[in-house]
Amino acid sequence: MNTSALITLLASVLIITGFTIYFFIKVLRTPPRNEPDSYIDNDL
Repeated sequence: MNTSALITLLASVLIITGFTIYFFIKVLRTPPRNEPDSYIDNDL
């Protein structure tokens, strides 16, 4: 494998892993939304 191919492979793996971790943490830290207690409240 060429050096440039190895660098490209490692860079893309690190970028994709970084995005995955960032968005996973963002999803876990987002507070839950308040939902209505009944179906009647959804009609408003």
